[in-house]
Amino acid sequence: MVTFFVERTAPLPPDEAWRRLTEWHRHGEVVPLTRVTVTTPPPTRRGTLFVARTGVGPLAFDDPMEVTVWQPPRDGAPGRCRLEKRGRAITGWAEIEVRPGPGGRARVVWREEVRVRFLPAVFDGALRRAARHVFGRAANRLLRMP
Repeated sequence: MVTFFVERTAPLPPDEAWRRLTEWHRHGEVVPLTRVTVTTPPPTRRGTLFVARTGVGPLAFDDPMEVTVWQPPRDGAPGRCRLEKRGRAITGWAEIEVRPGPGGRARVVWREEVRVRFLPAVFDGALRRAARHVFGRAANRLLRMP
């Protein structure tokens, strides 16, 4: 099991940064070899379900997730979203927090705990570094996409 976090400041108002980070299908556009399918009708809310399918052919796996906390930013208050990972291969959780930052910019904190079934703890350091890299790049790209 590894826990990691990524922090970013974006030249966007918090509500726009929130929108860009929580349009789930867009994650499939920025994470390599991944396709995201939302399986419940919009809008996103507590109970929304989606699946990130990552890999190629028989080496692919599903990462089903459920939104368990949905609090968009409002009236200067931070927004917070929590996802519970419900897969057979990957479990854990992710939290995305968006708050007002300096100069009207958005401050983003992405926290995640990931457990990969059958992966020995000796690989935790490599998994943490890889996850921070992949999700850091994903956050950067999502925040730049209109």
